Amino acid sequence: MTAPQISLPSIDALLKTSEGQTLLDQHGHLPVVAALREVCEESRLAGGAADPGHVIPALLSRASALLEAAARPSLRPVFNLTGTVLHTNLGRAPLPTAAIAAISAVAGSASNLEYDLAKGRRGDRDSHVEALICRITGAEAATVVNNNAAAVMAVLAALARRREVIVSRGELVEIGGSFRVPDVMATAGAKLREVGTTNRAHLRDFEAAIGPSTALLMKIHPSNYRIEGFTAAVPEAELAALGRRHDIPFVNDLGSGTLIDFRNLGLPHEPTVQEALAAGADLVTFSGDKLLGGPQAGFIAGRRDLVRRIKKHPIVRALRVDKLILAALETTLRLYADPARARAGIPALRLLSRPTSSIAAAAERLLPSVQQALAAEGMVSVQPCASQIGSGALPVDLLPSHALVVTPRRRGGKAVEQLAARFRALPTPVIGRVHQGDLHLDLRCLEEKDEPAFLAQLSLLSEVTTA
Repeated sequence: MTAPQISLPSIDALLKTSEGQTLLDQHGHLPVVAALREVCEESRLAGGAADPGHVIPALLSRASALLEAAARPSLRPVFNLTGTVLHTNLGRAPLPTAAIAAISAVAGSASNLEYDLAKGRRGDRDSHVEALICRITGAEAATVVNNNAAAVMAVLAALARRREVIVSRGELVEIGGSFRVPDVMATAGAKLREVGTTNRAHLRDFEAAIGPSTALLMKIHPSNYRIEGFTAAVPEAELAALGRRHDIPFVNDLGSGTLIDFRNLGLPHEPTVQEALAAGADLVTFSGDKLLGGPQAGFIAGRRDLVRRIKKHPIVRALRVDKLILAALETTLRLYADPARARAGIPALRLLSRPTSSIAAAAERLLPSVQQALAAEGMVSVQPCASQIGSGALPVDLLPSHALVVTPRRRGGKAVEQLAARFRALPTPVIGRVHQGDLHLDLRCLEEKDEPAFLAQLSLLSEVTTA
């Protein structure tokens, strides 16, 4: 037995329809032809209807869906309702509005990225941000690479290749994605010298380890964990003094890095770059897209002679940032000239310091609309919860918040996972958190200006299908 022959229209006939012409205008000739061939082949294999009045609209509709899916950007904005403010998987810190405008201003044209307008000759791309960094932190000099891991690698490659770097054993951390400090050191060509124990290290441990091949003393901020109980760590000022006695630079890797005292925002204290330099660090490395609230970047700030040596190393060229990052960094750093402007203008600081009362009010304001949209799905309630700062910053400190909690009518099975998947399939995906059989939508990161867009798409939940 053979399948019945199907009479399918030609590709040319499909292209000549008004719908086909619209697809051509929207997507171009080659993509449309490829999509039409694909849907025709699917129809042929499935033994579709031969009635042209039915098959032509069906083929064009299916081709349109394929083309729209292919044209949809892979990298898209989402609503972060996970309860983790600086979520690594969701892009960490959202940029200030002024930084976005600065990116737009230089993105579509030539710029003076490495051109000194006053002297009419080649310039230094660090010049756009170095003076700002030094003014804010008190550093003598600074340079910027593409993230903090790159900053650490550049320091090690330039100052410690084939030599030893002394680090407390309790600070040999592993960060997200299984990147480990020992691996970074090995890749940079430095030799790790561990001292102390997991929970305790003393100044005498560092001093005993110093030898002819010692290049650096290094402190690594344990940003994503905390050891409590019977512990001891060497104060930064003592490590700095030890380094000066032996003419060995002391490097403090702050990781997240912050430029203002978080206690002024009602948040737990986190060591600032200014404090690290004031304690005697010769170099401090830190991130741009975490507590600082800017784009992804890694800073190296401190002694002028050391920064100069690092900038001359070939690895820095491989790790340098582009004009878009520098435009966003410059604008973000300028906001720090006034702490009040920084808090208002930098979304990460605004979200982290958002009053609990504001989040609770938002929850009550949104509850009726969300209940109506999910009436067939289950019950929606407002519940207190705790947000995380995220990205390894203050890992055990939680921020009081409020969430809309969706309890599915069908308990057990995959009901809550399916509901979470449908939220993720919305035009602007909504990323929540599944906990104990419920879907939690923490509202800390949903600002009032974004509420209309969030609510407008909830009506589509009933139409959304997931794989």
